[in-house]
Amino acid sequence: MDVRELRAALKDAHVADGYYWIEGIHEPAPTPPDFVYLRRGDDGAWEVGTYERGARHPLARHRDEGAACDDLLRRLT
Repeated sequence: MDVRELRAALKDAHVADGYYWIEGIHEPAPTPPDFVYLRRGDDGAWEVGTYERGARHPLARHRDEGAACDDLLRRLT
């Protein structure tokens, strides 16, 4: 699964748009105060974490996009 397929899977699972943020694919505006995120780090790894009170809190890092997408999907469904 890639990030576009992840977005479709989350929509199909009826996960509210404000619960998550996927860099470059789904970036709700205005930005919710807290959400689960998936973004690409400077080193090329994929980071899954939470954003709360203006700060990112990484939960997991993945070298593979598919593993990161599966991780985020599992956390939200």
